[in-house]
Amino acid sequence: MWRDAGFWERFATLWHPMDGWMSATWFQGPASEFITRSREGFEAGVNILHFLGGHTCDLARERAVAQTKMTINQRAAIDGVEVDVVCTGRFYDFLAVHDGAWKLVRRQPIYEKDRLDVVDPAATLALDAELLGRFPAGYRHLGYLQTKAGFTVKGGLPGLVGPAVERLYDEGAKWLAGSATPGAV
Repeated sequence: MWRDAGFWERFATLWHPMDGWMSATWFQGPASEFITRSREGFEAGVNILHFLGGHTCDLARERAVAQTKMTINQRAAIDGVEVDVVCTGRFYDFLAVHDGAWKLVRRQPIYEKDRLDVVDPAATLALDAELLGRFPAGYRHLGYLQTKAGFTVKGGLPGLVGPAVERLYDEGAKWLAGSATPGAV
């Protein structure tokens, strides 16, 4: 909510101050830089909203792995046609206690499925099949929209099933068992 509402100072309090790391379709890097880039996009009119749903958390002393159902909603124009992309998945979060409070060490979305809807039902849009095919099924339309908007979109991110999500689950288990700061997918 704090990111979507532009409450940047509050959003920053969620992240581990030294190890916070965000991985997304359009950004992979330190949380502080993610906040800066998110703020710049927000101020430039980038329209990305999130909805959070059910939540589960596995605890091991001062570490945790949480999963939260989410949707990412992005509105933008593709080739002059306004569209909405809705991507459903989970936030897979590595957390640790820092100075007595739980902080995000790493957030890795799992992209389960998405869709693209033309906002004006009278409008038509022809998608470039080659560009669309570059992205996994879980974020195919989100990746397409973000690429058309000028973002560099990372391929091979975790989906509902497959090697990338299995690696993520393995990293989560190792994190709970005491491994070093989790790496990024």
